[in-house]
Amino acid sequence: MTDAPPPADGASTEAPSAGRAQSRRSPRDVNEHGERRVSSGFGRYLLKHAGGAAVSLLLVLFSSFFIFRLIAGDPIDQLTKERPVSPEQRAAMRAELGLDQPLWQQFWDYIAGTLTMDLGESFQYRRPIFDLIVERLPATLLLSGTGMVLAVVLGFWIGTRSGWKQGSRFDRGHVATGLVLYSAPTFWLGMIVILVFARYLGLFPVNGMRSPSTPPDFWSQAVDIGYHLVLPVLTYTAVVYAGYLMIMRSSILDEIGSDYLTTARAKGLRDDEVRQKHAVPNALLPTVTLVFLALGSVVNGSIVTETVFSWPGLGTLFVNSIFYPDRPVLQALFVLFSSSTILAVLCAEILYWFIDPRIRRS
Repeated sequence: MTDAPPPADGASTEAPSAGRAQSRRSPRDVNEHGERRVSSGFGRYLLKHAGGAAVSLLLVLFSSFFIFRLIAGDPIDQLTKERPVSPEQRAAMRAELGLDQPLWQQFWDYIAGTLTMDLGESFQYRRPIFDLIVERLPATLLLSGTGMVLAVVLGFWIGTRSGWKQGSRFDRGHVATGLVLYSAPTFWLGMIVILVFARYLGLFPVNGMRSPSTPPDFWSQAVDIGYHLVLPVLTYTAVVYAGYLMIMRSSILDEIGSDYLTTARAKGLRDDEVRQKHAVPNALLPTVTLVFLALGSVVNGSIVTETVFSWPGLGTLFVNSIFYPDRPVLQALFVLFSSSTILAVLCAEILYWFIDPRIRRS
């Protein structure tokens, strides 16, 4: 029997251990090239965060059912406050609304109705709640969506330049202005805007979304709505944009001392190119969640602004329902506002998987 030949020069003697290390990987985690599969990891990641979102939605449904029963009081008292009714009539109304059922049965009916979009009828408006939401949602999306886009663009642009020129007059002036506006109560700032631009200067209408005298054609209505939209959007943007300014400024400051920016400068790139092509794309990563939260708050982010300017959206509907109080409407809007934020956060978590390699490696 001959001995095995010695290994050739330069051959690694660690091959068996490397093979054993490779064999320890599960076949389900690697593909034919020995690379780790992405789909299995993404499935677990998605299941984890989708499960958390589902639990949050269930907690929202649970809390909305009990909280507004404590706040709104007895619905029969609200329905009969304008006219006296007999005890028999009260009992009949209670049975018609299902309030004579056990609490667990009411809760089950509420969950089933919410999941099937059967949100019930408003006590105040005597109309299906779903129709009220569909009718007022476009006004809210128009106001909040326009203001949110302006706030994000303005905040990110100013935040990028402020962080890149830290300590400059531009940085100090814009940061101070943004923080003052961010700290100002929305209703107070809205009243100041109304006094200056509507009362004293007479440039814009005070409240509402349309003027009764506007012709019914499309362009006349569009111009009139845009005219009424200026002051609410100005107020909303002024209050919100500073948050995006400070986040973007902080992200730029974290990137300024990075080695890859020094390398880019050493290649002879101009300062603007270094900022736009290298610093900004990396600084945008921490702001992903913030942007998606902004998208989630488009539905519920302008409650105070809508109230100040009498804008006929969901925010005004919510406030009016508090004063009535209209428990079914409050429950439906609370679930809508909360679920929009939860789903926006879930979308941000999913996007993180694709744009941040550190999450895929974890």
